[in-house]
Amino acid sequence: MTDLLKNYRTWAYLGFVAVILLLPIVGDEFWLNRVAKYLCYGMLGAAIALTWGYAGILNLGQGLFFGIGAYAMAMSLKLHSYTSLQQGSATPIPDFMLWNAEPGAPTDLCCITSGSWLWIPFQSQWVGMLVAVVMPAVLAGIMGRIIFGKRISGVFVSIITLALVLLVRLLVVDAQPLTNGFNGLTDLGLFTLFGYEFDPYSKGTYYIVAIALAIVLIGARALVATRAGTILQATRDSDTRALYLGYDVPAYQTFFFAVSAAIAGLAGMLYVIVAEFASPSFLELSFSVTMVVWAAVGGRGSILGACIGAIVINIIEARVSETEALVEAWKAIVGFLFVVVVIYLPKGLSGVAHDLMARLRPSADHPPHAPQPAPLRALKEEASQ
Repeated sequence: MTDLLKNYRTWAYLGFVAVILLLPIVGDEFWLNRVAKYLCYGMLGAAIALTWGYAGILNLGQGLFFGIGAYAMAMSLKLHSYTSLQQGSATPIPDFMLWNAEPGAPTDLCCITSGSWLWIPFQSQWVGMLVAVVMPAVLAGIMGRIIFGKRISGVFVSIITLALVLLVRLLVVDAQPLTNGFNGLTDLGLFTLFGYEFDPYSKGTYYIVAIALAIVLIGARALVATRAGTILQATRDSDTRALYLGYDVPAYQTFFFAVSAAIAGLAGMLYVIVAEFASPSFLELSFSVTMVVWAAVGGRGSILGACIGAIVINIIEARVSETEALVEAWKAIVGFLFVVVVIYLPKGLSGVAHDLMARLRPSADHPPHAPQPAPLRALKEEASQ
């Protein structure tokens, strides 16, 4: 029992991973498909916690990276759909491109509409998968180097990321012949890996999402436990002092910002595999703000807590919105729950769990008045040696 209390964080991660991997035993395929969507949202919660909780960077444009991942995967799956393969062309052509083609335009992916050549590499699903993860990371790296390199911080970062996600949404909606505009990408083919097709409602697809989430959680936790993670938390507490100690603060902030974006892109890619569509709604401001709500409820200072918060909030939303008596008020109810949590549980659900475990630990191992070394203090002690 004592070892459990000492290492409760490790056991919490292992317990959560065990639960999501064992869920197919107790649920049917339709239910698993819904849970898989919640797990994708859990990845977004973890991505928010990585930047907001550990770096102090409130990103209100995380939907941009989720949307990039979603559209990259959807483009590949669209080219593998039945409708795209039956257009009388040597290469697959999305049906909406035919509807938007100019009279006399050749039925070829290279030039049926303006910019349609951008779809050519996505005939390979491997390209779609690679772009879904790498492109958000690269874009975030460029953004981060500019933003953090110029010492922009606080609410200004939130405003910049918010503006970018709104700008990209406008571009996606306006590019009707290339992206199908407001309608998004639907009627997608099945995700195929090493010759095996994954039905969105199969246990195999669920396990892809569950295993990916487990890797993200464990990898993110291991990352913040490194020296780089300590420096990142020190920059959150005081970036000026971290700079004074000789650390390249913009580089650390940019790196973790890019990692968070890659996680969001992966979540978007997996969501499309499960939900079978990509929509401009992924790029809406309300969706990006909702992610912040998930992290706040679960606890932005905990990667696992933010993940669980995202899952719990979406389960509550689904239950309340499907209740006939509450169908018109479910958003207000969820909003009220958020306000209550922020006021009475400022550290979120993970903060409650942490305080509970702190009371249960043996006082001999952790004296109640013994100060814990803050990240910045640890770095100062390291620099002085």
